[in-house]
Amino acid sequence: MRVMHVMAGAAEGGAENIMLESVLALAEAGLTQHVVTRPDNQFRVQKFREAGIGVDVAAFNNAWPFPTRRVLGDAIKAFKPDVIEYWMGRAGQFAPKEYRNRSIGWYGGYYKLARFVNCEWHIGLTIDLLRHIREQGVSDDRSGIVHTYADFEGADPVDRASLDTPEDAPVALALARLHEKKGLDTLLDATAKVPGLYVWIAGEGPLEAELRAHCKRLNLDDRVRFLGWRNDRGALLAACDVVAFPSRYEPFGTVTVDAWAASRPLVAADAVGPAAYVKDGENGVLIPKNDVDALANALSKVISDKDFAAKIVAGGRASYEAQFNKAAFQRDSKAFYQKIIDYAGPFPG
Repeated sequence: MRVMHVMAGAAEGGAENIMLESVLALAEAGLTQHVVTRPDNQFRVQKFREAGIGVDVAAFNNAWPFPTRRVLGDAIKAFKPDVIEYWMGRAGQFAPKEYRNRSIGWYGGYYKLARFVNCEWHIGLTIDLLRHIREQGVSDDRSGIVHTYADFEGADPVDRASLDTPEDAPVALALARLHEKKGLDTLLDATAKVPGLYVWIAGEGPLEAELRAHCKRLNLDDRVRFLGWRNDRGALLAACDVVAFPSRYEPFGTVTVDAWAASRPLVAADAVGPAAYVKDGENGVLIPKNDVDALANALSKVISDKDFAAKIVAGGRASYEAQFNKAAFQRDSKAFYQKIIDYAGPFPG
């Protein structure tokens, strides 16, 4: 299989991580791949090239699209892909019409179908995103789910001392963009109610100054660490005691899978994505959005009740192995690609 991936995302982000790890997993599965992405995505570009995957860069500027269209067109003609996957709506807007029958639109959010008008095929990250795709008029035989995956096998824990955190302190980890949707203010308010709890917040975003000020108002500066963007999620997960996921809005949330893959207890708010997969008391704790007391109580319970924590970790690991490990992702991706190849045939010429 020859698969081209087109990503016009930000320098960092959850969907961008999914794309990186997906392409690397497919390389391990033996697929021949090529990537077209933005020049500021240097971390991913380096990882692709280290894996022997060719990369072209383009600006993806909607105001002046012609250079990007030229780069993409030249890359397609040179690589001759069987399948072209457009990751998110911005990339989809650049899909050439002449390759529609072998082009996939990838939905990590509730994008409008119009952004993938030149994609005949559509992949949703979750059950609800697949519903969204089909409600816009895409037929069942042109759409499907390919779940994300996580793999932190053998990850060494980060040195707590490097994050100014006592070895014996309970630590909650939040992997999130610093945005209102992520509910991190709720996490800070809850932390103030859980004596001794340290919190690591790994991410960047527009609310950093506001969140730091809120942290200071709550007198939490000695227990909360703002880590910025991190590319060592496995190390952070291996060193924490619980994963806090208080998002107000989340189409899916790869943090769920990250916690399960790393065998860490998960406390998640009931945004639509986590609510579709987290079973309260079985593979995590599911609490109401914006509920400070519920979040504080859930974190306290997981920290203090080791038997309960072990139970939800085991349930989370079972959910991960059933749907979200690397082998399942590779299998489902290859099956969807093969369906396209059977329909569209090999690249002409």
